[in-house]
Amino acid sequence: MEERQVTVDGTTFRLQTPFMVIATQNPIEMEGTYPLPEAQRDRFTARIAMGYPSPDAELTMLDLHGAGDPLDALAPVSDADTIRRLIATVRQVHVSEPLKQYAVDIVATTRQSPDLRLGASPRAGLQLLRTARAVAALEGRDYVTPDDLQALVVPVLAHRVIPTPEAQLARRTTDSIVADLVRRIPVPGARTGDRRGDWQG
Repeated sequence: MEERQVTVDGTTFRLQTPFMVIATQNPIEMEGTYPLPEAQRDRFTARIAMGYPSPDAELTMLDLHGAGDPLDALAPVSDADTIRRLIATVRQVHVSEPLKQYAVDIVATTRQSPDLRLGASPRAGLQLLRTARAVAALEGRDYVTPDDLQALVVPVLAHRVIPTPEAQLARRTTDSIVADLVRRIPVPGARTGDRRGDWQG
């Protein structure tokens, strides 16, 4: 996925940009569901748990599927050129040096946790900053804040780490372990009274 190419029968095909993979996974407890290898999980930017839809959403689903095929009304909401421009814009969002160090500290802490037998890879830090830049841009900012990183830590890191057998026996999820770890890391600027505006660089 990350290499943006596919090899079939020894022939490599380059994929066009933008290239994205969105996948679904049933809960691991379901029959026939198996965990992905660590290397594959590490190539997904984030994991988001959808849960069950609300009753109103289920009613809407019944109406849409009962009246016909909802795919018939499917229409593009963007195009490749627009997405490429958005990606270029996001890359220009500023991340201060203290926040880069904060991201490194967050990732490094997962490697030292007694509750995890596999911590996050360097790729996790890269994706944490990329998604934080995207969130900042969506909120109309050209700079990242600590809040951006904290909001994304669980979606970006939790699927990359593996708990110890003891943590699993204690029914600790990787989501809760990662969230606990982040709460223990000092936030940049918190000790010096820096304001959010100071992250503009």
